Amino acid sequence: MSDRTGIFAGENPFELVKDWLAEARDLEPNDPNAMSLATVDSTGMPNVRVVLLKDITDDGFVFYTNYESAKAQELASAGKAAFVIHWKSLRRQIRVRGTIERFDNSAADAYYESRSVASRIGAWASDQSRPLESREVLQKRVDAMRREHGGDPKRPPHWGGYCITPFEIEFWADGANRLHDRFVWKRSNVKDEWNIQRLNP
Repeated sequence: MSDRTGIFAGENPFELVKDWLAEARDLEPNDPNAMSLATVDSTGMPNVRVVLLKDITDDGFVFYTNYESAKAQELASAGKAAFVIHWKSLRRQIRVRGTIERFDNSAADAYYESRSVASRIGAWASDQSRPLESREVLQKRVDAMRREHGGDPKRPPHWGGYCITPFEIEFWADGANRLHDRFVWKRSNVKDEWNIQRLNP
């Protein structure tokens, strides 16, 4: 008999993530959708940085970035990624591993258009991850992009979304005496049923 009750109950892990995220929005003071995204470079050296989870589809997790950035190059090379979301206020975390592909469609256009004009101009101005001579140089580039693209800039061709399709999702909650509760959902193919297993702390 399963002991997945309370906050772990449910038959769809994506809905469970949404439920936890909704709780975090009421408690986390800043960016409850912040996730630490892990990649590896061509030598196998790991890399991690914080990005924002912007959408949860029926079968994946979406974030946005510059397609010419270091992370994008590493994603293209490996075709796989992992992330963790930790909510200190809830004393919970979610870990995800899976394959990744570009999410370059009307949803990416809609999200870009929802951002402030300054942020949209910034996406045109920044050569993300590449060396920058000074803040002044960046500001001049921002000013130039503002003159070029005006008050309603369209999404740059080098900026868009990625969707992580998970093969493993782990839900973790803090437990007394460090006897944490952990449940991992696994599948070998996106069409397969999820196998759910409790893990030792």
